[in-house]
Amino acid sequence: MTASNLVPVPIPDGVAALIGSCMPLGVLQAEIDAECAARDALRFRAPFCSEDQADREHALATLARANKVLAAYNPGLVVRPGARR
Repeated sequence: MTASNLVPVPIPDGVAALIGSCMPLGVLQAEIDAECAARDALRFRAPFCSEDQADREHALATLARANKVLAAYNPGLVVRPGARR
């Protein structure tokens, strides 16, 4: 079975808290930043005005910065805009 055939299963809050307690705080913050930046980057649709373009580029820069931290910790944690986790 490939990963694309798997159905995402929600993780209970207690399990998520236990997983989070084993990770460094910087990695947890980077994961939150990456998720928010990926969501923000998808908010903007073409054609872009100059303000939208600047905001989208800022979101993509934030995503890249957070992904650098995540990839250093575990390459499987990297977040891509529009990708389902």
